[in-house]
Amino acid sequence: MDKTKRFEMIKAMELIARQVNDECIFEQWLMCGVADGDIDKNTTPDELEDYMDDEDFAELMSTFIHVIACAGKHGGLYCDGVVSKAPEDQI
Repeated sequence: MDKTKRFEMIKAMELIARQVNDECIFEQWLMCGVADGDIDKNTTPDELEDYMDDEDFAELMSTFIHVIACAGKHGGLYCDGVVSKAPEDQI
């Protein structure tokens, strides 16, 4: 296990999941992904070990994919005052 890679991935998923523009979809991340408050700017890899074993890490990535897929269909992402375009708006 490369703890550094997994730590970076967990932080990246958390950052993106927090931009989901639908509260109900984001709640799925809080319930099945990274719990609210588990990551802040001072979080260390050791503090996220519970998410890093193979089974839990795979489940976390699957949850992230599900949340982002749902967000793509319902509200997209919102960051710094900008909302992503709906897929049908991109054609």
